[in-house]
Amino acid sequence: MPPAADRVEASTPAEREIARILQICNACRYCEGFCAVFPAMTRRLEFGKADVHYLANLCHNCGACLHACQYAPPHEFAVNVPKAMAKARVETYSEFAWPRAFGRLYAHAGLTVSLSLAGGLALFLLLASILSGGFFRKIEGGNFYAIFPHNLLVALFGPAFLYAIVALCAGAARFWRNVSPARDARDAALVAQARAPAALEAAGNVATLRYLDGGHGLGCNEEDDRFTLARRRFHHIAFYGFMLCFASTSVATLYHYVLGLPAPYGWTSAPVMLGALGGAGLIVGPAGLLWLNLRRDPQHGDGDQRTMDRGFIALLLLVSATGFAVLFLRETELLPLTLALHLGAVMALFVTLPYGKFAHGAYRSAALLKYAIEKRLPNRLSVGGD
Repeated sequence: MPPAADRVEASTPAEREIARILQICNACRYCEGFCAVFPAMTRRLEFGKADVHYLANLCHNCGACLHACQYAPPHEFAVNVPKAMAKARVETYSEFAWPRAFGRLYAHAGLTVSLSLAGGLALFLLLASILSGGFFRKIEGGNFYAIFPHNLLVALFGPAFLYAIVALCAGAARFWRNVSPARDARDAALVAQARAPAALEAAGNVATLRYLDGGHGLGCNEEDDRFTLARRRFHHIAFYGFMLCFASTSVATLYHYVLGLPAPYGWTSAPVMLGALGGAGLIVGPAGLLWLNLRRDPQHGDGDQRTMDRGFIALLLLVSATGFAVLFLRETELLPLTLALHLGAVMALFVTLPYGKFAHGAYRSAALLKYAIEKRLPNRLSVGGD
């Protein structure tokens, strides 16, 4: 916890609402065992701007605390932790975005996705029409490089992907500096010792989505107070589907540059099998998350953020569906059209990665790392059970 002289006070309505709610929660502490948010809360008596954004991104919006809270609406205290945290997370994404001027794109994430998708599709449809002589032409062997040359795709997608990674990392680094745990000189040596085991713990929590189990292993609350592990499972399927698609692209790159084997590849080749498994995951996982999102209790999270969530899910589904269309139709006259649609969707995904729902993974990972370090330090307040 930073010294009082260094603390920046909560300033926006969302930040002040979290500070108000956590003062009540800190007095009650009924939910202390639910997730990482509440043990981290007990290390603070006041909640400044950095504390609010740290705890908001530590929250996984499982909903357990809302249904357990005796002060939840319609009580006059109107304590709704998931909704308050969700509103602050959108502000996190805006405030720490890189470049900062692009932060306002978060406020209109649905429009950003739509315009990027429309622009990407228009670009590749136009290129396909110019380079291949039309959308309905059979390409021998399904060789899509006959439509879009390899070097052209590298020139278009390489910079877009690198920009997305740099922007995400820059935003996460800015967030980390803001919530950095090494504020107390007495803890500097302990922080240095804690970094390695804390990084392993945080990585494990990210990989297993530990805090989507509701803190008791039974899962989150969705449309009512019943527990379900569905969101955790669909998140796993989507996440590992994405990683398999990334692995497919990486293996194909090695095939091309190291082994001298350019695409297209056979059905049993590693790039195709990894891509097919990953694509299936990116259909099943996002479809399940969309189903849960449509059924979720309106009190869980920020209703204004639903457009961002659903826009990102729809984009993942479109990328996967068009990818399968390219695979299954690559030896037909529909290859130019399906390839243009797929590449346009992928370009839109890359362009919007740092300014949409995907960014929550970077900020939440940083918050989990801070928590893993912080819990290994003495609680200077000597208050609470952590």
